[in-house]
Amino acid sequence: QVQVVESGGGVVQAGGSLRLSCAASTRTSRHYGMGWFRQAPAKEREFVAAISWSGGATNYADSVKGRFTISRGGARNTVYLQMNSLNSEDTAVYYCALDTDPRSRLGDQPSMYAHWGQGTQVTVSS
Repeated sequence: QVQVVESGGGVVQAGGSLRLSCAASTRTSRHYGMGWFRQAPAKEREFVAAISWSGGATNYADSVKGRFTISRGGARNTVYLQMNSLNSEDTAVYYCALDTDPRSRLGDQPSMYAHWGQGTQVTVSS
């Protein structure tokens, strides 16, 4: 059974920074591609960033390029999302997800991810 757990959300002023963490526990010793999505009230879940199993490749939504950085941690299947220059449009629940496809697709569609965390709230106050 796979468990995905996010942490690090909170309230931050516009222009500030937050760092989200995600750890996925799996039964295998494999490394997997992982991604971050977010969902604001009354909106669909949208892609934020993805990283390959090795950490050597990344993909970002245009709305966060240059502000957000996804990276892998030292432990297997851990990722971080460093968020800088936050604005009110970044307010959402942020979800971490695991892609079990061995190709590390860097997918931007929720359907490409097999396992999800419960989400962590990020609120940017103006």
